[in-house]
Amino acid sequence: MAKDDRQYVNFPLDREFIALNDLLKLAGVCDSGGAGKALVAAGEVAVDGATESRKTAKIRAGQVVDVAGVRIRVVPA
Repeated sequence: MAKDDRQYVNFPLDREFIALNDLLKLAGVCDSGGAGKALVAAGEVAVDGATESRKTAKIRAGQVVDVAGVRIRVVPA
């Protein structure tokens, strides 16, 4: 079995949803929402295992986002 080198982040969500690009910024994956949009546009972001192409997709508690060796678990605050 291969070693899992991913970094895991739990992101507490204090509202109904968060835009994907904002989540990437607030979780520390990138420096700005614009950089988050660029990652999505490049096809480097997956939500619940499927590549996500919508830069401002609504991410809700219970979803998992994978990008650049980081897995973000969105949990209720």
